Amino acid sequence: MKIATKVIHSGLAIDPSTGAIITPIYQTSTYVQKKPGDNMGFEYSRTSNPTRTALENNIAALENGKHCICYSSGMGAADAIIKLLSPGDTVICNQDIYGGTYRMFEQVFSKFNLNFKYIDLTESGNLKEVLTNDVKLIWLETPSNPLMSIIDIQKIRKYVNQYGSKNTLIIVDNTFATPIIQNPLDLGADIVLHSATKYLGGHSDLIMGALIMKRTSIYNKLFLITKSCGAVPGPMDCFLALRGIKTLNIRMLQHCQNAIKINQFLSTIKHIDTIYWPGRKNHLNHNVAKKQMKYFGGMMSFTLKHDSFKNAIKIITNTKLFKLAESLGGVESLISHPASMTHASIPKEERLKNNLSESLIRISIGIEDVDDLINDLKYAFSKIN
Repeated sequence: MKIATKVIHSGLAIDPSTGAIITPIYQTSTYVQKKPGDNMGFEYSRTSNPTRTALENNIAALENGKHCICYSSGMGAADAIIKLLSPGDTVICNQDIYGGTYRMFEQVFSKFNLNFKYIDLTESGNLKEVLTNDVKLIWLETPSNPLMSIIDIQKIRKYVNQYGSKNTLIIVDNTFATPIIQNPLDLGADIVLHSATKYLGGHSDLIMGALIMKRTSIYNKLFLITKSCGAVPGPMDCFLALRGIKTLNIRMLQHCQNAIKINQFLSTIKHIDTIYWPGRKNHLNHNVAKKQMKYFGGMMSFTLKHDSFKNAIKIITNTKLFKLAESLGGVESLISHPASMTHASIPKEERLKNNLSESLIRISIGIEDVDDLINDLKYAFSKIN
């Protein structure tokens, strides 16, 4: 079954009691049992819920996985992964990860004697130098947030197999790419993470996370953590996510098409220093992106000449269609300033070391008419002297 069909049909079934074609919202906390332990597959909605199960089956199919667990947020999903670790374990991350992930690692989990190392993984060979026996997770974002760094997942798998522990897991945050563009499990990842708040939901109306894996042994451990700690989404959010996913394929195609034209427009702007988008031929690891991605995505960042913070603020406060807001991946276009918004929790010296400059602007390109979006950006750039 092809992906455009999967988003609509995979994991879903006609409601047996009514024939409803759309999965119902099972707004219930508990389920009647015939006798203790004798139930119809559900006992308590923290453990499982029919609406959530349908969503999990759907997302698992999209990522070519066997199992999926949904969470009340993307950070809830990330939190569950870290709970697989023991004191003394080490996590290797690419150096330009999402600021919220960095904050969770450094301000929450580092005090539990967990070690987090941030290295440049755009050169996969750098991993060989740090693969010691205590490394239990390799945490990748590709494309990364916000520099769109591309990491060769297959090469990372190769180096982990050659030099790492047999217990080392590779995690890929696939939020920016979505399963329409990239399937990390097929490239060697052990777990795929999504902030389903973003493209999967697609309408800026829910908060959710998801983990997908092929190995049942990993699923069983994560299911126990989830059942015990309870960071699960409610059935209404699951219903909204299922509805959003039905149009994921056509939305992503439009996001990507709009990005092509906006990249062409931004390339003509004299005020711009660097554009970060995997579809650019001079983008670092562009050839890797061509190999492991079907399209180049709808996320893009750029910096301004002289690293002008003042001009960056002028741009982000003078767009009309690009709304100044956190988040991404909705049908509407968004614009943000990572240094003061999504990545503000990272110390300035760390940000600058990893090229998260003061003038860096990130745009989430929506599915509006691209000519309107370009005119909106033209107007904002006209405010720069």
